[in-house]
Amino acid sequence: MREFENNGTVINYHIYGKGEITLLFVHGHYIDQSYWSEQIDFFKRDYTVVTMDLAGHGKSGRTRHEWSIAGLADDIIALIKHNHLEKVILIGHSLGGDLNLIAATKFPDPIIGFVGVDNFKNAGSPLPEEFQKQVGSILENLKKDFAATNEQYARTGLLGPETPAELTNRVVGDFRNAYEPMGQATMPEFFKIDLVENDLLPQLKLKLYLINVNNSPTNIEALQKNAVNGFELREITGTCHYPMLEHPDEFNEMLTDVIDAIRQK
Repeated sequence: MREFENNGTVINYHIYGKGEITLLFVHGHYIDQSYWSEQIDFFKRDYTVVTMDLAGHGKSGRTRHEWSIAGLADDIIALIKHNHLEKVILIGHSLGGDLNLIAATKFPDPIIGFVGVDNFKNAGSPLPEEFQKQVGSILENLKKDFAATNEQYARTGLLGPETPAELTNRVVGDFRNAYEPMGQATMPEFFKIDLVENDLLPQLKLKLYLINVNNSPTNIEALQKNAVNGFELREITGTCHYPMLEHPDEFNEMLTDVIDAIRQK
């Protein structure tokens, strides 16, 4: 376990392996770096593998006066700078992909590859009108009962009836126990993340690689419009929002193919 401080908050992270290329794995909202456990053992033989707990998540600190998505992204940049990382491939799950997008466009020099995991399905596009009508009530419900509202979102939006009970219980537990001040501040931003994507995806100097779960479609037209340096989409079947845990072998194979493609550039 390693730690450093950024913006008044202790950031917990781990480094494994000693490869020339660094794979920096960034988790999504309300979970932590342990969700990458199956990738650590697989990739540390050939690469330097770095995982982190975002501020307010896992074992990282919660002493931050103001919480924002931009602030979480800045922790990624600070980690790269603190460890003088070079030849970095950013791998971000869910919101972690958007945080990586902010980091990669703000501090592009050490970044050689960009991978999103079950994200950018409607890149740079606003929420469908029927869902936009629900956002206000969701935010109000978060204020009334943060834990229960998070649980409902996880069960209906991220997990499925075929998701193994152990994984369901793990995700639901993490969502119920999420740090509320961080969640209340960042969720309104999360529902407007299309504005960030619309602004920054065209600024990304790298090809966008995606490993998405095919339980909902990826909007190809939106990617064609916004991923100006091209994109490649690989789809994984039969998992919930967490393919790296539910089907780790298949996921690791896909990610290996993506990393090989990036290395050949």
